[in-house]
Amino acid sequence: MQKILVSRCLLGHRVRYDGGAHGPFDLLQQWLDEGRVVALCPEVAGGLPTPRPPAEIAGGQGALVLDGRLPVLTVDGADVTDAFVAGAQQALALVREHGIGLALLKARSPSCGNLENYDGSFSGVRVAGEGVTAALLKRAGVKVFNELQLDEAAAELTRLERD
Repeated sequence: MQKILVSRCLLGHRVRYDGGAHGPFDLLQQWLDEGRVVALCPEVAGGLPTPRPPAEIAGGQGALVLDGRLPVLTVDGADVTDAFVAGAQQALALVREHGIGLALLKARSPSCGNLENYDGSFSGVRVAGEGVTAALLKRAGVKVFNELQLDEAAAELTRLERD
């Protein structure tokens, strides 16, 4: 059975930066019931508390954080890059441990966003980009989806199990 890495906040766990959560979504509950879900909040796994100040990446580019070219900064200017990278590395370790090829991560998160992110100005402006964890998982060949792409994620799961 194919396992799926899922952002803990999408399962209703109150781990978001503001202490909030999303979900759980019906499909995620089904995957939980089937024993498919490996849950992780990379930011908490990397050592950040809940709640915590919001953080963003200039230009929204998590790959540049992994390459050491950009920091992840909080709204107060604190550098939390090390925690974000550590959380991403823990996600990759889980992927390798469980043979995971599919991740469902929180949209627009500086860790988990897979298509767009905030631009680093803390003004709500979105740009094409990805979070640190999403970037690392994509580099490892993991297909990364967000909660707005549940149908696509389910189709990918079917394809992975068929192959």
